[in-house]
Amino acid sequence: MRLPLIACVLLTTIGQASSFHWTSQTSGVTARLRGVSAVNERVAWASGADGTILRTADGGRTWQRQTIPNTEKLDFRDIDAVSETVAYVLSIGPADASRIYKTIDAGANWTLQFSNDDAKAFYDAMAFWDADRGIAVSDSVDGHFVVLTTRDGGRRWTRVPDASLPSALPDEGAFAASGTNVAVLPPHHVWIGTGAAAKSRVLRSSDAGATWAVADTPIAASASAGIFSIAFRDAMHGVVVGGDFKQEGEAVKNAAVTSDGGATWTLVTGLGGYRSVVASLPGANPSWIASGPTGSDLSMDDGRTWKAIEGLGYHAFAIARRGAVGWGVGEDGRIAKLSGR
Repeated sequence: MRLPLIACVLLTTIGQASSFHWTSQTSGVTARLRGVSAVNERVAWASGADGTILRTADGGRTWQRQTIPNTEKLDFRDIDAVSETVAYVLSIGPADASRIYKTIDAGANWTLQFSNDDAKAFYDAMAFWDADRGIAVSDSVDGHFVVLTTRDGGRRWTRVPDASLPSALPDEGAFAASGTNVAVLPPHHVWIGTGAAAKSRVLRSSDAGATWAVADTPIAASASAGIFSIAFRDAMHGVVVGGDFKQEGEAVKNAAVTSDGGATWTLVTGLGGYRSVVASLPGANPSWIASGPTGSDLSMDDGRTWKAIEGLGYHAFAIARRGAVGWGVGEDGRIAKLSGR
């Protein structure tokens, strides 16, 4: 679902909201960046408009642009790195504007793996359990959810049968905001957050997408509102954030938590406005960071209460799987690194 969004920033060690600080980095590009994926404290990837793909191997001191031929008009809204050398990137849009490419050599070469041939489909995000198994999500088409899975590193992408999925509400889809409206947890769990319909819902599967259930959430719902991001710290505990992107400063029904794997959701308050991304922070305490264009917020009690983080807000961020740093990306090629004092 095409959105006029900017993008993001990120986080690091567990601590007070005031313990975080931003460090701007030089991307070398001016394109709007919407996707980011961090492998470790040294290697991260970013993506965005005008066919832009970036990679750092030195903690962000330098970023190298990578080029896929004939993709200058594509908007790469999501990038997922599964190792220092292997990554997938997804472009959004109707028909064949929605594509998935893969590299296995740190971006020196990219292979087209999927090109959408359905004029009504519009792919929004993807996620990967490991280097071989992944999932990609489109807006619904004619009352049916459109979900693809791969088990062979993207060589084949197979649509989940309609009979395995609940029916979609009219206009129900996923917002292409930060590449995080689908979340996975190894070995087999996956969740999808929806919006743009009469209700905001969460689809869930515990068998890697073979069968699905769906649950209503209390998140605001309209053509411009819903769940924009979903994340789980384990198989039971998760957070969804969102709101209305046309009312960025309004913090109305924009966050909910679950402790039963997504079967039920409880509304929480305290976020400073519409938020387009949420992520679980590594550490002993169950902590989360959410961000949107008006600011970022930290929760240290599993999403029940939130405290604003000083500084700008963003739309997408990624945390290194190991270590205590994260990267965010945004307008005009903006990249920032967030770490604790």
